[in-house]
Amino acid sequence: VSLQGLMEPESGANGTAVTEFILLGLVETLRLQPLVVVLFLFAYLITVGGNLSILAAVLVEPKLHSPMYFFLGNLSVLDVGCITVTVPSMLGRLLSHKRTVPYGACLTQLFFFHQLAGVDCFLLTAMAYDRFLAICRPLTYSTRMSQTVQRTLVVVSWACAFTNALTHTVAISTLNFCGPNVINHFYCDLPQLFQLSCSSTQLNELLLFGLGILMAGAPVILIVTSYVHMAAAVLRIRSAEGRKKAFSTCGSHLTVVGIFYGTGVFNYMRLGSVEASDKDKGIGILNTVISPMLNPLIYSLRNPDVQGALRRVLMGKRALA
Repeated sequence: VSLQGLMEPESGANGTAVTEFILLGLVETLRLQPLVVVLFLFAYLITVGGNLSILAAVLVEPKLHSPMYFFLGNLSVLDVGCITVTVPSMLGRLLSHKRTVPYGACLTQLFFFHQLAGVDCFLLTAMAYDRFLAICRPLTYSTRMSQTVQRTLVVVSWACAFTNALTHTVAISTLNFCGPNVINHFYCDLPQLFQLSCSSTQLNELLLFGLGILMAGAPVILIVTSYVHMAAAVLRIRSAEGRKKAFSTCGSHLTVVGIFYGTGVFNYMRLGSVEASDKDKGIGILNTVISPMLNPLIYSLRNPDVQGALRRVLMGKRALA
C-alpha cells in the first residue's frame, strides 16, 4: 500500500499529516486469514453469549441479587464492550482486505478501549472490597455494602475511567504523525502510536506512567491489602468446610485479577524498551479476547448458584423467589 496516497501536506505546527493508519493485523499470510476470521468470530460469539448469559442469570435469579453478583453483572457488560471495541473491526478489515483505519476512528477505538479497561480496574477493586467486607466485617456488611454504595462505586469507576481515557486521547491528538503510518497490531493503542509520532512523546509517556500508577497501582495495592486481611480471617475459621467456602468465592476473582493486571502491566509499563513485535499482539489477544472469554467460565466453574441460574436461564425457567 502506498504511503504517499495516505498523506496530506502538513498544515501548521500542529497539523496532522497522516489521515489514515495501516493496521497489519495478526497475520500477513493470506492463506491463514480465513482461519483467523473463523477463530476470532467463534471467540467473539462465545464471549458475548457467555457474558450475556451471566448477566441474564444475575438479573432473573433471586439468589444472585447480592452485591457480589451486581458487580459480576457489570463486569460481564464490560467484557462484551471490551471485545466489541476491537474484534468486529478487525474481522471487517480481514473480510474486506482493507487494512487502513482513519485517524479519527483510530483515536475513537483507543478512547473506548481505555474507558472500558479503566472501569474494569476499579470494578475488580470494588469486588475485592465486597469480599473483604463479607468475610472480615460480616455484621456490618449489609449496611456498608448497601445498594447506594454499590451504585456509587460503579458510577465513580466510570467517571474515573472516563477522565483517564479522555486525557490520553486528547494528549495523543496533540502529537504530529507525518511519516510512517504502519501499526504492527490489530487495534489502535498508545504504545504503537507513540512509536509513529514525529513529535516528542515524553509527556504522553509520563502521563501513561503516572495515570497507570493511579489506575492500576492503587487498585492492586487495595486488592492485595483486602486479600491479606481475608486470608488472615479465613485461616481463623475452625471448620475446613467454612474455609473452603470462603476461599472458593475469592479464587475466581483472584484468577481474573491476575490475568487482567498481568497483561496490562506487560503492555504499558515497558515503554521505549522494544519495538512493536508479535509479543505485543499475543498480549493484546490475551487482554482483549481471552480474558473476556474466560471470565464467565472462571466465575461459573466453581459456583453452584451461578451454574443453577445459568441452567434455568438457558432452559427458560425462572426460580421461585
